[in-house]
Amino acid sequence: MRDEILLNQDNPLQLEKLYRGNKPTFKAAFNAVYPQLRSNPLAEGWYQRLNFSPEELSPGTMAWGSPAERTFVVAASLFSAFIAKLPELLSLDNEFFYPRNAGLIVLPMLMAYFAWKYNASRKTCGLVAGLVLASATFINLLPQNTSSDTLVLACMHLPLWLWSLLGFVFSGGTWRNGANWLGFLRYNGELAAITALLLLSGGLTTAITIGLFNLIGWKIEKFYFQYIVICGLAAVPIVGTFITRVQPTLVNKVSPVIARLFSPVALVMLVVYLVATLIAGKNPYHDREFLLLFNGLLVGVMALIFFSVAETDHSGSHRGQILLLFLLSAVTLIVNCIALSAVLFRISEWGLTPNRAAVLGANILMLIHLFYVATKLFGTLRGKNELTAVGSSLAVFLPLYSVWSAIVTFAFPLLFGFR
Repeated sequence: MRDEILLNQDNPLQLEKLYRGNKPTFKAAFNAVYPQLRSNPLAEGWYQRLNFSPEELSPGTMAWGSPAERTFVVAASLFSAFIAKLPELLSLDNEFFYPRNAGLIVLPMLMAYFAWKYNASRKTCGLVAGLVLASATFINLLPQNTSSDTLVLACMHLPLWLWSLLGFVFSGGTWRNGANWLGFLRYNGELAAITALLLLSGGLTTAITIGLFNLIGWKIEKFYFQYIVICGLAAVPIVGTFITRVQPTLVNKVSPVIARLFSPVALVMLVVYLVATLIAGKNPYHDREFLLLFNGLLVGVMALIFFSVAETDHSGSHRGQILLLFLLSAVTLIVNCIALSAVLFRISEWGLTPNRAAVLGANILMLIHLFYVATKLFGTLRGKNELTAVGSSLAVFLPLYSVWSAIVTFAFPLLFGFR
């Protein structure tokens, strides 16, 4: 990228194309070569454009979107709250409704928000709406059998499938635009940070409110949790998304810090945990609960790696952070190999079940993905590829996760006879 900038320093059209192709990398590369271009008026303009930092806004002057956007967010939040209260309004069984429809409470509203904000085409809107409607119909028509593994798997994977549809809308109705998929990963990390703050604030408000009413003898716990808390939880992701879009500077400063803070913590924790597992004599090959915990740990660390890589690419981080992420991905590869071998052992000993098939497929996909990301990180450390290649290695696999979640949700119940 640096050579391309130097070569086209007098070509504003080509510089604009390079910038729009990959904004974070362009900024990092341009700032690196800027000392060589100080005498160029065009370069000076680009420098001011890329490094302009607006003054911090006070709470009274912060812009919170247009009136139409605020109205849309309020309407979407109310609709999500309405969906969350359907069991009470229609006298539905909570154990039937919530496991099947948890993802349908919020994710379709987020899809609608991004479709509206980014002016998605009618074709994209129609396709996504049809898939969401078909998904909702399918999951609610599955036989009610709490001991059915395929039902549990379908309920667990449906939110992942809907999440991938959200990414499809976010990326402009395409599966192939890696830059937008990387942006989608950043959005998820930012949303997680904002959601945590909102939930913390909501928890404190709830405790104070209930405590104050208890002081005057009013017991409002039941009403408060049935209406305020449930409706608030349904609205939090939508409000959080709105905040990340209209006030990006509030989150952009927090997310890279979180990524840099928790990456070394996760690496140390993972190494210590593996050593402690050997000392304690725990065996994922025969202990089913321990294997499930092992896979849960794997998914969590992988999510942290992906978020950290996305934020590293976004912030133009340094070699130390890349080395840390490479070590974390290498250790996670070891965890993945152990989990995968344990799943294969259990299948060879006790046969193929829906749960084992789902875990096997997910572990194979994550192993390949982790290996691919680790090779790109290693290549970046050796100077053989740009940091953007690491981000692209994340984005290229997201459609594959979407396909796998769809297979488990829709095909497994039929393939395994709903057992």
